[in-house]
Order: sequence, then C-alpha cells, then structure tokens
Amino acid sequence: MSLQTSTAFTPTETAISVRVPAGLTLRSEENVRATLEVDLTERLRFSLGYVLITNQRLIARFPDETEWKSWDLRAGLTLGHQDYAGVGTLEFRNEAGQLAIWRYTLGRNPAALRLLAQFEAALAAIAGRGAAEIEDLEEVGEEELAPEAGKPPSTWILFRLWRFAKPYQWQLLAAFLLTLAATAATLVPPYLTMPLMDKVLIPFQNGQEIDTRLVGMLLGGLLGSALVAWVLGWAKTYILSLVSERIGADLRTATYEHLLNLSLEYFGGRRTGDLMARIGSETDRINVFLSLHLLDFATDVLMIVMTAVILFSINPALALVTLVPLPFIGWMIHVVRDRLRTGFEKIDRVWSEVTNVLADTIPGIRVVKAFAQEDREAKRFADANRHNLAVNDRLNKLWSLFSPTVTLLTEIGLLVVWAFGIWLVSQQSITVGVLTAFLAYIGRFYMRLDSMSRIVSVTQKAASGAKRIFEILDHVSSVPEAAQPVDLPAVKGHITLTNTHFRYGNRAVIKDLNLDIQPGQMIGLVGHSGSGKSTLVNLICRFYDITDGSIALDGVDIRQLRLADYRRNIGLVLQEPFLFFGTIAENIAYGKPSATRAEIIAAARAAHAHEFILRLPQGYDSLVGERGQGLSGGERQRISIARALLIDPRILILDEATASVDTETEREIQKALDNLVRGRTTIAIAHRLSTLRKADRLVVMDKGRKVEEGTHEHLIAQRGAYWRLYEAQARQEKAERERMLAIDEPPRDAETVTISAKEERE
Repeated sequence: MSLQTSTAFTPTETAISVRVPAGLTLRSEENVRATLEVDLTERLRFSLGYVLITNQRLIARFPDETEWKSWDLRAGLTLGHQDYAGVGTLEFRNEAGQLAIWRYTLGRNPAALRLLAQFEAALAAIAGRGAAEIEDLEEVGEEELAPEAGKPPSTWILFRLWRFAKPYQWQLLAAFLLTLAATAATLVPPYLTMPLMDKVLIPFQNGQEIDTRLVGMLLGGLLGSALVAWVLGWAKTYILSLVSERIGADLRTATYEHLLNLSLEYFGGRRTGDLMARIGSETDRINVFLSLHLLDFATDVLMIVMTAVILFSINPALALVTLVPLPFIGWMIHVVRDRLRTGFEKIDRVWSEVTNVLADTIPGIRVVKAFAQEDREAKRFADANRHNLAVNDRLNKLWSLFSPTVTLLTEIGLLVVWAFGIWLVSQQSITVGVLTAFLAYIGRFYMRLDSMSRIVSVTQKAASGAKRIFEILDHVSSVPEAAQPVDLPAVKGHITLTNTHFRYGNRAVIKDLNLDIQPGQMIGLVGHSGSGKSTLVNLICRFYDITDGSIALDGVDIRQLRLADYRRNIGLVLQEPFLFFGTIAENIAYGKPSATRAEIIAAARAAHAHEFILRLPQGYDSLVGERGQGLSGGERQRISIARALLIDPRILILDEATASVDTETEREIQKALDNLVRGRTTIAIAHRLSTLRKADRLVVMDKGRKVEEGTHEHLIAQRGAYWRLYEAQARQEKAERERMLAIDEPPRDAETVTISAKEERE
C-alpha cells in the first residue's frame, strides 16, 4: 500500500510530517500526529494494519481487514500500553469497556510510544488544558521513548538513600558538626582584616606608630584560624569519605542481593550491560556525590548563611545590595535543573547501550571470530559510542552556557557592591576597613554561590543514578517467598500437578495440565518444539509461578516452601551447561561449597569425568576459562552432571542433556546419567526419543496440553501423537545413515557397474 505525507497543522501546534496510508480520507482541518504500523493479528499471526492519531480522531485499519474504523476523541477514552514476551499491546477503552486491541512486535515499540504520547496530548487539547503543544517526536531518539524512562528523576529521590546512611548516622552527625566548626573557622580571617586596616595600617599611613602587640595578636589569630580550619577540614573529609564508601558498598550489595532474588521473568527483559552499569557506575557516581559534592554543598550552604548573618551585622544596606544577583541565579538553577535531570537520565541509558555491546561481544567472541564479524561489532560499538557522544554534547551545550552566566552575574554583583561601598565610604557611613572586610566576605559569598550552582549538575547525575538503582530495589519478584513458609521434611520426591495453567504475557503456554509423578519414577517429556516441555520444567523448578492450579511436592504446595530449601533438592542438567570461571573442583562443588576433595572426586567418577580431568595440566585445579571455554561440550556436560550428583538431589531435571553432542560422547554422558537418575524422581526432556526408552512413563505434550501418557510400548501400540513423532524421527535417522553410507562408499569402476547391471537384469 502506498503512503502519503500529511503536514497540516493548526496555529497552536508544531508541524509534524507523518506518513499516512493512501486511501485514508481526513476531515477538514484534521492533521495526523502519529502513525503506528501494527504487524500482528489477535492470534499473533503476521499481518499489516495501521493505527493513527489525529487532532480529532483515533483511526485504525485492523490486520487482515480493508475498511477503516474511527473514534472521535473525547474525555473518558483511554489507550493502554504494555509489552510482554516480545509482543506489544495497545488497548483502546471507553467507560463501558474495551473498544479495540492491537498487537505488534517490539521493534515497533518506539512508534507505539509516540502514538501514545500524541493521544494524551490530543485529549489534553480537547479537554482545554492549555494549548497542549505537540513536540516534534520525529526527532526524538529511541532512548527517550524507552518504557524504562518514565518521569525524569526528582532530586528528592536522593533522600531515599537515608536507609543506607542510617547505620552511620552518628558519624554523619560528627562530620556535620566538624563542617560547621570548619566553616566558622574560615570566616574568622576576613573579620580580623577590619582592625588590621582601621587600627594598624590606616593609622600608620597617617603617621602613628604600629602597635606590634596588636599586630602579633591579629596575625596569630589569622594563623590559628587557618590551622583550626585545616585540622577540622581534614577530619570531616576523612570521616565522610569512609562513610560514603560504606554506604556505596552497602548499596551495591543490597542491589545485587535483590537482583539475585528476582525471578527469571525480570532478567528476560533486561540487558546484562545495563544491569552491570547500574550496579557499577551508578553506585560509583552516588559515592562521589556523597563523599565530595554533598560535603561541598553543606559547606556552601553553611558558608552562605553564616556570611549573610555577618554581612547584615556589619551593614544591612550593603548586605542587601549583595543579594541582588540571587533571584536571577535562583531562576536559572530552577530552569536548568529539569533539563539536566532529563539529560543525565538519557546519558545513563545511552551509556548502557555501550556496555551492552561489550557484554554481548566479549562472551560471544568465538562466534564473532567464527563468522568474521569483527568489523561489524567494531562499527556497532562505534555507533553506540557516537550516540553517547551526541547526547553528552547536547547536555554540555546547555551546561557550558549556564555556568559562565552564573559567574558573570556574581561578578556584576561584586561591581555593584564596590560602587555602593565606595559611596558609603565617601559619605563616612563605613570605614575603609569595614569595606575591605565586606569585600572579603563578598568574595567568599559569591564563590560559594557559584559553587552551589555547579553542584546542580552533580546532584542531578546522582539523582539519575539513584533512580536507576531504586528501579531494581523497588521491583518485586514475580516468584515471592512464602509469608509463612512450611518447613520441608525429608523429601521423598512425589510431585503432583493439578489443573496447572501458565500464561506468558497474553499467551497461554500450559493449559489444564494434570500429572502425578511418584517418588523414584523417571518421566520423559516429549513433543514438538514450543509444546511447553521446557516451560513445565521451569514451573516445577519454580523459576516462574503458575497462574492457576497447583504444583505440590510430597503433598505441600511448592509456593508454601522456602525457595532455597525447595531448590536445594533439585538437580538441574541443561542442554548448554554453564561453567563459571574457576577451577574444575570449584565448578563441581558449586552447589555444595563445603564439599571435600574426596566427595568431588567421587562425584566426578560417577559422572565419568574423572579420567579426562586427570589429563588436564593441573587436574582438578585446572582453570576452565569463562563459561568453560577450555573444555569440549561433552566435558562441560559431564562436569555439570558431577555438580548435580554432588548435592545428591531427590528430584532431577534433565533438559536435552545429550542434544548437542556426538553419538560417542552421548554414550559417555548416558552412562553418567544412568548413575545420576538411580533412585531419584527424574523428569527428562530429550530430542532423541530413543534415549527415553528407560523412562517409566512418557508424557506427550502439544500446545501446552498433555495429549498422551504411557510407556514407550503402550504409546507405540496406540499409533497416536507419540507414534507419529517416533516414526518421523526414525525415518529421519534412517535417511541420515543412508546419506553417510553413500558418502563413505568407494566409487566403483565401469566394469563393476556393467556386471552389477547384468546381474540385476538376470
């Protein structure tokens, strides 16, 4: 379908160039503000449709339909937005209920958010809440429309750090008192300049002798105040540095611990680089703010307040003149602060793009090199870095104008004080000493005022970082701990699923599943990809919580058990085993760190891993590299089996444990698995159906439902879903064997071929 461009706009609106599907007729003075191409039907099949917002209507053409529908905008209409499991949803409602719903893949989410913003702006304009000026959203980058962005972080969020500062409240109080005393000490020297000028220097200039005793006392006072200020300043800085580092460490620890307790659902929608940036750079930024800039801010406030008191005590009229620049500086800070808040949050999100590239590329460097994509990844990093540079440049442009302007205003204020002070001296209202002291105080006053304006930048950086940290801390796990957990007795391994349902977003994945697994039984899960096998395993491990029904262990609902107690009884062997950077022994003992070397070796022997471990340079103390890259796939799998054996679980989960290895390695792994499953309740998913023949029962799944259940022989005799799967796999394996034989068969000469043909005819 061809597209046309609409650029009509009313005088109160900013012109927006929006691509509009051809064939759509607009009303008079109606202009399109945002367009979204939706690419999914309600059944999540790919098909193209459109949703448009104008200043008068919401217009839509649903996927697989040809006619346009429209609704006039009015109060009471709402457009809800959510994204889940790779699918975005817009729900259009009125007071009576749902009017329409659209779904799309998340690549179109920025356009959906633009549409949502324009919908809210159009409703505001119709409701008469101001002109509802429309931003040029075509120039807004995706980072500004990310769902995570929300409102700009308020500076008040920094007060939430008090929960981490409270354990150190007495140290903080001592630092505050030291700051107060140090600030007072720094205000003594300007005060002593008055008697130095009026009682020493000016009388000497007029012919009087210098009072050496008085000079000695005044100079001693200057030296003493400087030494006291130095000692107090050192003490307060040291205390605050210690406290801020501990607050930062506690913040990192609390965030990481909370992150570990969140469900897998949370990690499914997050990038590793972004989470690393939050826990690392954001907490460092908060540390710097607490240890340096917060101290400077407190000192600046105290200095300004104390200086103002002294100035008014010396000469109220001159003190009032000093405050002339304050309203202008305050107004500028207010205007710039909001823009800085938004800008620094954008910088945080854009910087996470850079760290995401690193987090993707470095662990996957083998794939990058295998496909010769070094140049592509370098370009991707350069693009992210360039984007980061552009966002920083926009913010620096604002800040570079603000800071010198504040300095200019303070310089103008100083000139005004000079002029007014000279006039007061000429009128003999004040002495030269008073003016000198006043100017000394004014210099400090304006210096602190300028410093406070600069702190606006670091404060907004810290507020932005605190918001991103508290977004993690405020997230509630979708797999919560039981409020009153039931103590887990000796586990037998009896698992019961009753009317179990599970929805992932808007999609039902498990439907009305009933399953009873007796202690010590081995159950094989069979079905096409996407039938719900791995999801069922995740539910049994309680990585996700079911949406309806129940899963019970030995008659107790698993949601009533402590997560740690429950999962300690589950051994998990995955298709792609994950090994941590460290030694072989450390990886085997990961689930039981207190295991002795004898226990580790026994587990490795049972997993048929002992022999290849001894062939490594350092044996059990050999480093395996990050993610176990120093080992083959079969070796990594046997290490993971040894890891599961060591904790001696009552329940064993095997998720495609032999799917990605060759036949010979599979035999070795199968021997290890035979040792592992003995006497344990086992749930196994296998790509090769032949590996499940030893299972007590096979459960055949299709589209989230259990369609068949029984032994291998029983299901083959039924000639149902399992039989069709088995026959299809048998034909595939036969064809593969014939292909391999054809490759290995040596070529025959022409004579042999002729004889064979003659024999065939006879």
